[in-house]
Amino acid sequence: MPEKNPITYPESVQASVASYITDLFVQESDIQQQVRQSVIDNEMPQIDLRPQEGQFLMWMARSIGARRILEVGTLAGYSALWLAQALPEDGELITLEADSKHARIAGENFQKAGVHDRVKIMIGNAHETLKTLSGEFDVMFIDAEKDGYLAYLEWGLDHVRPGGLIAGHNALRHGQVADPENPDGFVRAMQAFNQHVASEPRLLATMYPGGDGLVMGLVRR
Repeated sequence: MPEKNPITYPESVQASVASYITDLFVQESDIQQQVRQSVIDNEMPQIDLRPQEGQFLMWMARSIGARRILEVGTLAGYSALWLAQALPEDGELITLEADSKHARIAGENFQKAGVHDRVKIMIGNAHETLKTLSGEFDVMFIDAEKDGYLAYLEWGLDHVRPGGLIAGHNALRHGQVADPENPDGFVRAMQAFNQHVASEPRLLATMYPGGDGLVMGLVRR
């Protein structure tokens, strides 16, 4: 009798496939590895993008010709380093960070990576900092407090250009978003965010299922 779902495979095989793809396509630099280590050394939350997520996000940003990128949530600067790779030499990345310690460490990492001329860190509550920004962005990447994602999305819909990209990290919350009865507040926040992005008529949306998931929307022209 043929398999019921012949195109699926066991979770253990999926992990092997993910490793195969990462080994083949993801080229993480020495400084990026050092940045991930700096998170551990400085006892910061280990919540960075996985390398394959960073590479995919960079690839998407470059594919739309991004010149101006906004990131909400800096941590030690790992995701910003991936996004900076998408920019031309005269491009700009603004990254918002609430924690001054995280911002200081990220700034040191940007200096080591030689991207400090393209990356600007703004310290403070991101919801307040966003009110001070002007002009259009090509990409907005959200990786901050989960219950703030919907507010960030609304700001992005007003400030990311047509054809630009809005992306949110932790779309899967370690797979917990698939449980509609999950009581965790952050899981419920991501479920609401994912649903909002999926149904938002101003976005052409999808989800990248690698790592902890990226929900992504192209702003319709």
